[in-house]
Amino acid sequence: MLYKFKSKATGDLIMLEPHGRQILSLIGKDPSPRGIVEVADIPAAIVALQTAMKQQDERDAQAQHTAQARGEDTSHEDTVSLRQRAVPFIAMLQRCLDEQHPIVWGV
Repeated sequence: MLYKFKSKATGDLIMLEPHGRQILSLIGKDPSPRGIVEVADIPAAIVALQTAMKQQDERDAQAQHTAQARGEDTSHEDTVSLRQRAVPFIAMLQRCLDEQHPIVWGV
C-alpha cells in the first residue's frame, strides 16, 4: 500500500506504507487508509516531527560513536533516515499551514 498525501496547497506526496505509517504515528494520527490533518493540528505535527528527527539524529550519532570506538564500520550510505523522509512532509505541512488547507490521504 502507498500513502498519497494531498492538499490544495501543494503537490501530492507519496510514501510507502511503512514510512507513511511512521510519519502518521509520530504526528499522533491513526495510520488508517484514510484520514486528514486539520489545519489546527499542523503546528503540533511540525513540532512532533522536528522533535523526532532531533532524537533520531542524537541516537544515530551515539550509535556511530559507539561503533567507531569498537572499530566497526560506520558507513550507512544505503540507509534513509527519518530526517530524509520527514523533511518533505514538514515542507508540505508548513505550506498547508501558510495557505490554511488541510492534508488528506486515501481519498
